[in-house]
Parts: sequence; C-alpha cells; structure tokens
Amino acid sequence: MNLSCPIEEIRKRIFELNEQEPNISVAEMASKLEVSEGEATLALPSHYVFSIDGGCTQTILQALPFWGNVTTIVHSHGSIFETKAPFPKGKVSHGYYNLMGRRDGELNGHLKIDLVTDVAFVSKPFRGMESHFIGFYEQAGNCVFKVYLDRDKKRQILTGQIELFRSLQRDLSNGK
Repeated sequence: MNLSCPIEEIRKRIFELNEQEPNISVAEMASKLEVSEGEATLALPSHYVFSIDGGCTQTILQALPFWGNVTTIVHSHGSIFETKAPFPKGKVSHGYYNLMGRRDGELNGHLKIDLVTDVAFVSKPFRGMESHFIGFYEQAGNCVFKVYLDRDKKRQILTGQIELFRSLQRDLSNGK
C-alpha cells in the first residue's frame, strides 16, 4: 500500500483519536485524519487488527461461504451498499473471482482479487458494541469491500462466527 505519510505518524494519530473517541469507526478515523481507510486500518493498534498480504484473498473468500449470514459492505464514492446473506461461493475465471450467489439476497459479482494488496481482520468496538470485520484494500488504500460478522436478535456477534474468524486468522498467520 502506498502510504501518504510514515506509518509511525499515522499510528500516533490513530492512537490519539481512538483515545478521544473510542467508538469511532475506522472509516471515520481515516476521514478525520485525511488518510486512506487502508492506512488507518493497518495503523490500528495490534490488539485491534491482524493484517496479511492480499495474496491470501482467494483463500479467505473460499472460507466465507461456510460461516452463515454475514454483512458484506461496499463503499463507493460516499455511498454504501450492503447485503446480509451467506457469502457466496466463487471461482476464478477470466481474471476475476466470480461470485455465484444463487439464493435471494446473495451477492453476485466479479472481484478483481489480484488488485487486493492488503487484507485486515479487524476487531474494534463500534458505537459501544463488539465488532469484527474483514477488510480488503487495494494499493492506494481504498477499501474494496468488507465482510462483517453477523449478530443475533440481541445484537450480539454470533459466537461460532467469532471462532471461525479467529481460526482463519490463526491458519493464515501459520501459513496454512
């Protein structure tokens, strides 16, 4: 990722902002600090983020369909698109990872995964609630899309998904 300023400077500013506003989202941090969302995400304290090279994108995408409902979010020029459904299975063809959602509400589309340079597993409170997501970022630090873990009727993150999220992090950090 191309950084707009030294990572240590961004980390210092992220730390200060998070101390002042602990429930602020990463996207809001990036906006306030005038850095890309990817820069802000990768500069989070290590207890909030686990990052890995974008070369693992396909491995992650192939794991997600087995997690049940998730919320997939795409930011595009100030607009936010989201869907809550199982992440669809996919396959690589013609230079894209083709999502093959078959059920109502499932995402369809074509991901140019070779443009993903960084992936971040983020566990940071948001608006006073536990929150976990996987963010996919391109070279300039823009977020391609995010996948958030699902919540139950009491707005609690599903325990089984937290276990899958952490297990996938461990597997990727161990090179599996």
